[in-house]
Amino acid sequence: MVQEQRVFRFMGDVQGVGFRFTACRTAGAFDITGSVRNCSDGSVECIVEGRTDEITAFLQALEDRMGHFIRNYTEVSAPYTGRFSGFSVTY
Repeated sequence: MVQEQRVFRFMGDVQGVGFRFTACRTAGAFDITGSVRNCSDGSVECIVEGRTDEITAFLQALEDRMGHFIRNYTEVSAPYTGRFSGFSVTY
């Protein structure tokens, strides 16, 4: 069971549309932890930790729900840290 961290940065019309709260609700259906926050440049950063397949499924579900607001996104993989106990909105 390989675990990892992925940091997504979503760009587009992603602030003020319930994106962060949708990400939290969506995360609840998967075995992942992490956080999501608005960034000052108008993007939304989402840090997700868990098994690779769970993260991939979460991303697909989030795109299914919020894809019409996302123009593009970046993705960076990093080692799993275990620092999150759940999934939450941070400010």
